[in-house]
Amino acid sequence: MEEISWNDFEKVELRAGTIVEVLLFPEARRPAYKLKVDFGELGIKMSSAQITKHYTPEELVGQQIIGVVNFPKKQIGKFMSEFLVTGFADENGDIVLTTLNGNVPNGSKMI
Repeated sequence: MEEISWNDFEKVELRAGTIVEVLLFPEARRPAYKLKVDFGELGIKMSSAQITKHYTPEELVGQQIIGVVNFPKKQIGKFMSEFLVTGFADENGDIVLTTLNGNVPNGSKMI
C-alpha cells in the first residue's frame, strides 16, 4: 500500500448527503440503483450504486451516506454519475454503504 500525504487526503471531498430518491436502473450491466442525494450547499447529485443485495429502495430514502463529490462526472451507459458512493465489500463481494452513526448537516466534509 502506498502512503499518501495529509495534503493528498485533503484533496478528496468526502461529504455527507441524504438519499432523497432511489430509482431502479434496469439498463445497468449489474443490478444497481440510481440515487439522488442531497449534499446541502452542493445541491442534489445523482450516482449509481450496486447495492441491491443489501438494500431496498424504501429503506434507503432518508439514510445519510458518504460520497466523493470532486471526481469528474462519469458516463455509465446513458446515465451520468455525479459523485462516487462509498462502501465496503462484504464476504461475498456485495457492497455495504458507508453511512453515518448520527446526523450531520448535508454537505458536511469529512475531517
